[in-house]
Amino acid sequence: MKKLVVLTGAGMSAESGINTFRDADGLWEGHNVMDVASPEGWYRDQDLVLDFYNQRRKQLLEVEPNYGHESLAQLQATHQVKIVTQNVDDLHERAGSKNVLHLHGELRKVRSTLNEELVYSWEDDLNKGDLCELNSQLRPHIVWFGEAVPMLERAIEITAEADMLLIIGTSMQVYPAASLINYIKSQVPIYFIDPRPAINSSAFENLTIIPEKATIGMEKFMGLISL
Repeated sequence: MKKLVVLTGAGMSAESGINTFRDADGLWEGHNVMDVASPEGWYRDQDLVLDFYNQRRKQLLEVEPNYGHESLAQLQATHQVKIVTQNVDDLHERAGSKNVLHLHGELRKVRSTLNEELVYSWEDDLNKGDLCELNSQLRPHIVWFGEAVPMLERAIEITAEADMLLIIGTSMQVYPAASLINYIKSQVPIYFIDPRPAINSSAFENLTIIPEKATIGMEKFMGLISL
């Protein structure tokens, strides 16, 4: 089976009802992103940050995977599919995808503020006083602005193995995730699904742009690879 590596961003889940990370005004769900997605914001107002992610977690439980997620899971029957996502939702997994790497963390997990290796599944609200086994406050398992991306090296390894690269719903403007495209082997076909594809088409060989939302784009992609 060919190795299909998929890079997904916020546009992948938008049609399921999850808002993209930042609206045009630079806010995330009405909040300045630095207030709810930075270490400084956490130190300044833990109650605000905890409430923000509690609301995001509740929202996640109310939505379902869309056709885009489901079709990627279906492709596991014919390809070795590995997904590297910037999304913190679990819609890929709920659709049935088995190999998903989350670059920016996961909403349904929390971690210790003392030891970032201590990560726990979490379904309910996270509150002050919820402690890890080291008696340290738990925080959302999210990579915030200014923090290292611990899964980046593994993402690079996965991308370098690709026989085919599929990019869905990401502007390819957010680094370091946007740099992954530079690690594919020469001659590897690239498919880019996004309604407003911001990519220099002359910079890559074998690039096919599908200027659609994730669901329609995946329908067209499935048709292309079945030819």
